[in-house]
Amino acid sequence: MFKKILVALDRSEIGQQVFDEALGLAKLTQASLMLLHVLSSEEEGSPYLPMVSNMDYYPELTSQSFELYQKQWDTFKNLGIQMLQSFCAQANTAGVTTEFTQNVGNPGRIICDLAHSHGADLIVMGRRGHSRLMELFLGSVSNHVLHHAPCSVHVVNLSVTHKINEVVKETTSAFSVN
Repeated sequence: MFKKILVALDRSEIGQQVFDEALGLAKLTQASLMLLHVLSSEEEGSPYLPMVSNMDYYPELTSQSFELYQKQWDTFKNLGIQMLQSFCAQANTAGVTTEFTQNVGNPGRIICDLAHSHGADLIVMGRRGHSRLMELFLGSVSNHVLHHAPCSVHVVNLSVTHKINEVVKETTSAFSVN
């Protein structure tokens, strides 16, 4: 039986599926949920830190670039909190005790560390399904967690229907550009 389930979420298309599976497991086993969002440059939609090579000649560009980056980062953080609050409210409405946290850093490491410190029995997380080559270069958060987690890990794959819809959308947009 699971008592504490850590749910690693991001704002990708698989986030809702991950939450839904974790909520179903929590209701089934009467476990509590700890929702986690890791702020990371690896996440889709994260702001890029601008690099200005002419810093000595144009110092005002550096401060403007940093101010813009800071605004984008604040928006990114706020969207993460809003996502967590929304999922938390859904779980509480379903009668599942839920809390959340948002941390900054390496997603795989933070997920494993929080699972350990929180005493989680299970981690529920998503896998985007990157190609093997892409995972070789970028790494895989789910692969890291599977090998370093202090508890069981349930990996939710992006549904086949969603993948087919994405391919159709990409193909359609490719033809409309030409």
